[in-house]
Amino acid sequence: MARKLFVNLAVSDLSRSMSFFRKLGFEFEPRFTDENAACMIVSEEAFVMLLVRKFFQTFTKKELCDTSRSTESLLALSCESREEVDALVATAIAAGGAHAMDPQDLGFMYGWSFYDPDGHHWEVMWMDPAALQTH
Repeated sequence: MARKLFVNLAVSDLSRSMSFFRKLGFEFEPRFTDENAACMIVSEEAFVMLLVRKFFQTFTKKELCDTSRSTESLLALSCESREEVDALVATAIAAGGAHAMDPQDLGFMYGWSFYDPDGHHWEVMWMDPAALQTH
């Protein structure tokens, strides 16, 4: 059985975050979505739990990261082409995200990144399938 991954992110405005990610083409699992949390479906095995900051705080004794000043993580999403990378980042910027890093083209791998409205850093990347077969 494949393991499932649930990444949890603190958000300041749940409806704004859901609207942002819907514009990027993501859907939400209604069984795990309420006024405190939303379960964003990335794939059959990967999900992002968007948790209102106050609710998120109940799961940790540590202080939450101020993503306007610090990076808590780099979240990477794969795409099927360079064009899809560019389109996803452009959509994120148009939907209220912000530029993070400039595009990087390594030939066999291409990536670009954005910050979502809460300052989480998302890396969007494509890797040549032939490069994966050689490693």
